[in-house]
Amino acid sequence: MSTVGERARSAVEELAGWMVRATVVERFSIAVASTLLALLIGAVIVDASGYDAVAFVSALLYGAAGNISNLAFTLRQSTMLILTGVAVAIAFRAGVFNIGVQGQFVVGGFATVLTVLALAPLLPGGVVGGIVLMLLGTIAAVVVGGSYAALPGLMKAYSGANEVITTIMLNFIASGVVYFLIDAYLRPSGTSAPNTESLPEYVSLPGFAFGSGSFSVIGLAIALLAAVGVYVVMDRTRFGYDLVTSGYQESAATYSGVDSKRTVVTTMVFSGMVAGLAGAMFAVMILGYYSDPNTFPTFGFDAIAVSLLAANNPLGVIPAGLLFGGLDAGGQYIGFTLDVPAELVDGVIGLIVLFVAAPELFRMSARRLGLGGDGK
Repeated sequence: MSTVGERARSAVEELAGWMVRATVVERFSIAVASTLLALLIGAVIVDASGYDAVAFVSALLYGAAGNISNLAFTLRQSTMLILTGVAVAIAFRAGVFNIGVQGQFVVGGFATVLTVLALAPLLPGGVVGGIVLMLLGTIAAVVVGGSYAALPGLMKAYSGANEVITTIMLNFIASGVVYFLIDAYLRPSGTSAPNTESLPEYVSLPGFAFGSGSFSVIGLAIALLAAVGVYVVMDRTRFGYDLVTSGYQESAATYSGVDSKRTVVTTMVFSGMVAGLAGAMFAVMILGYYSDPNTFPTFGFDAIAVSLLAANNPLGVIPAGLLFGGLDAGGQYIGFTLDVPAELVDGVIGLIVLFVAAPELFRMSARRLGLGGDGK
């Protein structure tokens, strides 16, 4: 009897696994078809506007992956978007709207640079010293990013403040305060640009095969590991279950013994820690110093679209981040090489994102409304 039961259970598990794989294949196929359709419609729009549609699409693809340099830039942008996208996904998946990833990213990177510059004279140089400084700088970024995110979390949990408003305001505060500190106290004498001193040359990530001074495979690997690690925590641990339950079913979480207020704060801290990690990566891998945050790319804001495209799934953030990174690189390449208005480029890229996101947005809406019994 037990043998029959085991066989039945094995058959059910095999069927469930097949259904999951089928769903993944289906979604990937829809995403590819949506991208191709959006490119086709975008080409028609470009042609109707009086520009060469073939040159436009070719430049978009070549700018994303046409050579080693372009591919390195795509992967650089994707690395940052994956990390910040995971930070957003943590909060959104737990029902908390962290719109302050940009600010947490800014203070995290600032903490990294301060830590490295302060400790560099106290530690030996070379590879070992560089690794130690990068580790300490990253720890500082994670702590500061998480602490900064705790502020809106505490305000939401214990005073009922709207976290959307508080996190947006804290973005501006972070950029303004960091700029003031750099310009007033950290700018080297005799210089006019609001920059800190450069990090030591040995505090950097190796370029390896790409030979790029602003991208390293190690950085991409860290982003991928972060996405996988967060997925495991959120979907395979009691801690992650408590975070999600507290965000969407506060009364049920409280009934089961979970302190929902403390969990909201924990969610924001967890999200801010990953945003801080992104800031550390930006400071070490890309900048090599720190500057006016108002001139930084808006990775923290773009990450909102990345996370939504991925249905707030940390693993889904990986392909979504790669797509956005490729579109960013291709769009910038078009701006450098073709006489096409930036508004038209942004419009076509936005069309691609819309087409890719539309199926998932319909699925999310159906789940919210309790429609579609298959759970897809």
